[in-house]
Amino acid sequence: MTDHAPPAPDVPAPTRLSWVGTTIFTVMSTLAARHAAINLGQGFPDFDCDARLQACVIEAMRAGHNQYAPMPGVAVLREAIRDKHSMLYGHRYDADHEITVTSGATQAIMATVFALAGAGDEVIVLEPCYDSYLPSIELAGATAVRVPLDAARDYRVDWDRVRAAITPRTRLLMINFPHNPSGQVLDAEDLRALEAIVSATGIRVLSDEVYEHIVFDGLAHQSVARSPLLAQHSIVVSSFGKTFHTTGWKIGYACAPAALSAEIRKVHQFMVFAVSTPMQHAIAAYLADPRPCLDLPGFYQRKRDRFVAGLQGSRFRLRPSRGTYFVLADYSRISDESEAAFARRLIEQHGVAAIPVSAFYRDAVDHRVVRFCFAKRDETLDRALERLSGI
Repeated sequence: MTDHAPPAPDVPAPTRLSWVGTTIFTVMSTLAARHAAINLGQGFPDFDCDARLQACVIEAMRAGHNQYAPMPGVAVLREAIRDKHSMLYGHRYDADHEITVTSGATQAIMATVFALAGAGDEVIVLEPCYDSYLPSIELAGATAVRVPLDAARDYRVDWDRVRAAITPRTRLLMINFPHNPSGQVLDAEDLRALEAIVSATGIRVLSDEVYEHIVFDGLAHQSVARSPLLAQHSIVVSSFGKTFHTTGWKIGYACAPAALSAEIRKVHQFMVFAVSTPMQHAIAAYLADPRPCLDLPGFYQRKRDRFVAGLQGSRFRLRPSRGTYFVLADYSRISDESEAAFARRLIEQHGVAAIPVSAFYRDAVDHRVVRFCFAKRDETLDRALERLSGI
């Protein structure tokens, strides 16, 4: 036995990844549970999915669909996705070579970034943005170039700023509409502006469209798949979690030209290989009826309108929500606290959880705005409104 302790083994250095955006979501949810607060923070419904969809899962399991699915996804689901896009947006993807079923949209996004960007490359994102974007880019070894949306214009895109951010190192432009957290949507003019950028630069677009079926006031979702030019330069990502109230199933997909899909699948096969087989068969069967997708805007618009009406006359000022199941609330007439501090006090003193919009930025940005989720039962919304309207 020696007098001196042996040298300590090499221990990997702590991660050098600089993002911490997910922390605030965990903190707020934990705090909400501790205080028994009404959780309008996290973006998931507090109601169940259609019993008919659940029956489809049971039927699929009883039919023996319980082993590994094909790596790109079961054929019947890829065909159903093809038909849905063709019906809604006029672009017909090849189900065999251009559609890949993924473990939720988040995995589709990460697989796409890993496939198309790496060390020395740049990826443009629009801030505020969903919290997985920056980590995906950083894990791929690429650099995120952040272009702010115009908060004074309800988070519209300044396409001139996007164009100015493109360099010879740019490999990808990531967009998300309907937009989380702002609820902003694209219009036909936005698509034309994006077409001009793609035509001039050849840049590829990763379009996160998970809220594609939640668009309000008679507006139509402006998928990039509506444009033949953009469809040939884009990866369209979506998810059935938001559409069918099944966020826990984690079934998403990526639609892209065959050459891009082939690269994405190279990553996908070693990231998860394949996703839940019975759920894929169940969703394919359920998609035979288009009504659940077509009826979703009206379903959520009624909830949005209920929430907005309930805060009329309060000191919150609500930003327009044209899509998603979120609405932003300016609280500057209530407090000059930071967004994180106000959101914490909202839980502790008033029993309602929200998410500070600053959580969707890399750097400290504070507009005194929080995000509420209205994908809740009417009785949940009414209880929350009673508390919020009195602040």
